[in-house]
Amino acid sequence: MAKRDYYEVLGISRGAAEAEIKKAYRKMAVKFHPDKNPDDASAEEKFKEAAEAYEVLSNADKKARYDQYGHAGMSGAGGFGGGGGGMNMDDIFSQFGDIFGGGGGGGFGGFGGGGRGRTRVNKGSNLRVRVKLNLEEVANGVTKKLKVNKYVSCEKCTGTGAEDGKMDTCHTCGGRGQVTRVMNTPLGQMQTSSTCPSCSGQGQTIAHKCTKCYGDGIVKGEEVIEVKIPAGVGNDMQLSVRGKGNAGAKSGVPGDLIVLVEEEEHELLKRDGTDLHYELYVSFVDAALGTSVEVPTIEGKARIKVEAGTQSGKLLRLRGKGLPDLDYGRKGDILVHTNVWIPKKLSKEEKKTLEKLKESENFKPDPGKGEKSFFEKMKDYFH
Repeated sequence: MAKRDYYEVLGISRGAAEAEIKKAYRKMAVKFHPDKNPDDASAEEKFKEAAEAYEVLSNADKKARYDQYGHAGMSGAGGFGGGGGGMNMDDIFSQFGDIFGGGGGGGFGGFGGGGRGRTRVNKGSNLRVRVKLNLEEVANGVTKKLKVNKYVSCEKCTGTGAEDGKMDTCHTCGGRGQVTRVMNTPLGQMQTSSTCPSCSGQGQTIAHKCTKCYGDGIVKGEEVIEVKIPAGVGNDMQLSVRGKGNAGAKSGVPGDLIVLVEEEEHELLKRDGTDLHYELYVSFVDAALGTSVEVPTIEGKARIKVEAGTQSGKLLRLRGKGLPDLDYGRKGDILVHTNVWIPKKLSKEEKKTLEKLKESENFKPDPGKGEKSFFEKMKDYFH
């Protein structure tokens, strides 16, 4: 069945302002809320349909795209996007709970005592650490052991914050983590939810606080964490290790450890993505006569041949000797840039020798058609 126009769903015009859109959605959500229409599949679908319409029309970017392209413009636009029937009720309550003044992720609250209360779960903060890697570690991947100063769960109270490990059900909210209040509206009585002030949304209270952590459930400590760094990472790249950040208070969920890669420069090889560059200097005699030389690689040294008559700027390529691609694994190349070294000082004997060679036809520049220009060499480099 074709999806209905979002403006039609909320009963508003296309020129409706933000406040009008919100008011219309609130009215529809109240009317078709599952707690007010128990076991009514039709009402639940309309509730989801209204949430989907509001999710798009309350977002300026998505609204503009919808106004121009309709439902076709919502493909891959993020959000719910799967049609009313495929939306998750918990997501709706979590995302739009503020419509009814709910707090702490408690959603809309309930009608007639059927509220969807949720206790708050504390989450520890994330931690950031820098890890220095040399070129060999970048090329091969490495496992690093990091000693991290962080908040850890209190051993004395096992993270509960209670001296004897026992928690009492909050008398204010009855363990729901939320309290409700009744409002009279033109549509009848409506209950709204907010975070319980007595337990801060935990649903439990502590009679006797732990003397070590003072009721927080966490203390300062340290942990040695193994971090596996894959081959091919780049400088300033961030890796996330889930659950290895600061512990969450009162048996909460730990945060993450964010590892920031800091790549150390290699003495001889310069990185460019997955390729490595090396500047090779040869004497003009070796360039003229030809020779073989050693060049550095990640694995050690490799010997390459310099052909007789090699010109300065010639590019030599060692295929597959560069760094691996992080996503695909294939390796780049080592690009050897040939520089013909011209001596800056000459002895009398050297000058005499060169003066004799100066008149030789072979020592006179004669590029010819086969000699590549600088521009052509640059094209070769990028291809």
